[in-house]
Amino acid sequence: MEQIKHWIAENPTIYGIIKYVFLVAFVLVIMQLVRRILRKQVTDTAARYKSQKGIEIIGYIILVFLSFSYFTGNIKDFTLVIGLFSAGIAFTLQELILSIAGSLYIFIVKVYKPGDRIEINGIKGDVIDVDSIYTTMMEIGQWVSNDNYSGRIVKLSNAFVFKGPIYNYSQDFPFIWDEFNLPMKYESDIELAKSIIIKIASKTLSEYTSNSKSQWKDVVNKYYIEDAIVDPTLAIALTDNWVQFNLRYIVDYRKRRSVKHILYDEIYKEIQKTDGSVILASNTLELIKIPEIDVNIKQNI
Repeated sequence: MEQIKHWIAENPTIYGIIKYVFLVAFVLVIMQLVRRILRKQVTDTAARYKSQKGIEIIGYIILVFLSFSYFTGNIKDFTLVIGLFSAGIAFTLQELILSIAGSLYIFIVKVYKPGDRIEINGIKGDVIDVDSIYTTMMEIGQWVSNDNYSGRIVKLSNAFVFKGPIYNYSQDFPFIWDEFNLPMKYESDIELAKSIIIKIASKTLSEYTSNSKSQWKDVVNKYYIEDAIVDPTLAIALTDNWVQFNLRYIVDYRKRRSVKHILYDEIYKEIQKTDGSVILASNTLELIKIPEIDVNIKQNI
């Protein structure tokens, strides 16, 4: 025991560092234990996730506080040390500071949360985790068409919330507007074609339309935004080649591709039942026969 005290007296700096390391390790262990208990006790997924993130943030704040108070030795100097420390590392750790600030901003302002579909910094995907530095996303799009998962998991710095727009597909209003065009020949029965498309759209999209109306009212009341039509609408345009039908409708952001497939399939089946009264158009190329040319060449002998 005397040897240990003697070694501590001769090496106060090393002892201080070891003591600080043990202190930090103790706090980290407590954090992990509390998170493990919450993981077992809290059954609700959202509440469990938020509580674990809250413990993580509180733990980091405690570590910063203990670090300053430990090395200064006087809690009264805490404000001064914070100022000096911030000035010293603001430039070298700018990205890290922005990331931590971004995580607090995301958590407090609720820019997005796990489960939301967002697009940020040109990357689109579903948010699967938000920690103190990174936002983790399951990517959609890229080489995969429409809104399908590409299979890549993307980690994005939280600092990007301050650097550009964030597109949220699901916050407040989990529906989006989609549309597609159907070309019809001029010889078609236009009124019959209109009735077929509107009937199928109204039937297929009835659930999304009814669910979106009440939620859209909440959005209008919350934000300075004009009211919009959520029922399926059909617009017609005359082109050089065909009559173009444009169907616009509202759909759950997660079911955009599958709903479009159902609409195409049902409309095509109904058109086939019209026995040629309604005909889909397509680009065609007509070759005109070149007239015969009789050429007589006189030769002078």
